[in-house]
Amino acid sequence: MDYLEAIDETSYLSVPNASTYRKIMRCFYREYEKMNFQLYKEEIFELVKKDPLFDTYTMDQLVLDLNALVKWKNLIPIQDPGRVYTIADYKNKQYQYTMSEYAVEIERLTVRLENIFLESGNLSTNFFVRLEKSLDEASMMERASLKEVNEWWNLLQEDFKRLNQNYQDYLRDFYSGKTEQLMKSVEFIVHKDKFIQYLTDFVQEMQRHSRKIERILVQNIPVIEETVLEKVVQSELDIPHAQLEVHGNAEQSIRENVQGKWKSLKNWFVDTEKRECECKKVLKITNDVIRSIIQNAALIVQIQNWGISRKDDYKKFLELFLKCENLEEAQKLSAHVFGVQKIEHFKTLEPREEDTINKSIYEEPPAEFLLKPHTRNYREKKDKRGFSDKTMEKMIQREAYLKQVQGQKEIVMHYIKDHKIVFSEISERVTEDTRRVFLQWIAQANMNSQKKGRTEYGQEYRLMREKGTCVLKCEDGDLTMPSYILEFR
Repeated sequence: MDYLEAIDETSYLSVPNASTYRKIMRCFYREYEKMNFQLYKEEIFELVKKDPLFDTYTMDQLVLDLNALVKWKNLIPIQDPGRVYTIADYKNKQYQYTMSEYAVEIERLTVRLENIFLESGNLSTNFFVRLEKSLDEASMMERASLKEVNEWWNLLQEDFKRLNQNYQDYLRDFYSGKTEQLMKSVEFIVHKDKFIQYLTDFVQEMQRHSRKIERILVQNIPVIEETVLEKVVQSELDIPHAQLEVHGNAEQSIRENVQGKWKSLKNWFVDTEKRECECKKVLKITNDVIRSIIQNAALIVQIQNWGISRKDDYKKFLELFLKCENLEEAQKLSAHVFGVQKIEHFKTLEPREEDTINKSIYEEPPAEFLLKPHTRNYREKKDKRGFSDKTMEKMIQREAYLKQVQGQKEIVMHYIKDHKIVFSEISERVTEDTRRVFLQWIAQANMNSQKKGRTEYGQEYRLMREKGTCVLKCEDGDLTMPSYILEFR
């Protein structure tokens, strides 16, 4: 006997205000059985107030009682930064409370002491198989003796109780306060592997047998509820219970106990109208637990790598990048170094040579942007070089542009006959630039209420439309359009 010190966690069972503390801890334990491991003080207050004996109980009294339970290590406070909305909230420190390992075992012991039967359990992975086998024998219990029914019922409840307690204990390990401390140590990675392995085995067994158990339950529900449960009650009444006989309520207590255990077993595997079965809830929580453990392990590895200099690695990658012979080889190197990249789209105001949306970004010419540091002391360097005289280049560009415009004007004017352009009478193929000028004139006149417009050469015209359509033959294809006529003044 190495540990003979006083157990502070049991103090709430014997202090003068024990009834209040026991009520609070019992509310925590009932929510713990439903896998609600962390509760706010508002939620606890709501659960306590459901008892008529606590009508005058206030929130201030609850806060004092919670602080006492925290002092005795029955509850572990976890500060919740997500509920902080004001500075006052931050100073008041909104907490979530979870039961400690000692508190769970102590409260579980008090629940057992309130019943006559002693309960025990061990770890096993074949509970699903045994439950499936026992439930499959339910139809046979209709014709069995009371002794056989009692043995069948006790074996069924023992397996279910161990299964239920098994998953609760292991999920509690993750939600306990020790997990936060374990995450800061390297041992968490080892804990992660063992924990995930156990959960994986448990989930595999549950997925393999839960559907079959659900089907067997649904088939045998009428027989069990109408006949077998009554025989279970009778078999329990045949066994003398001194305490129940003294109080004279043996049958009522046994019947409530049997009905409650059967309802828990049925709700574990079969959905109801109000809530889904416990089996599906365990699957969801287990997936969240595994995901959180993997993320925490990755965070530990990342923290360990923060102190490692990657300067030499980056230099080597840059050398390899410079030696790439083409773009495809450079992309392969990037994929190897950085993996799958998160795509981000940047929008610039640089003019494009073409407006097509089908052109790849790798076909576009590169654009350079000057990045300036965001510091107060930064000053741009003044360019002290002179500037060159580009008058001749501007003159050459101007002459080339005027020549291009004059040539386009002569081509367009070629199609004006008798002060009109009749598109249905144009038989020769027109160039792409000419077609663009025609369509621009038509669009300009259509936007005018009087169907009038003016060309860039200063000519006024009016747009008219004939019945039907015509085909304008162009160098890059044929354009089917309404039979328009442009009449010039």
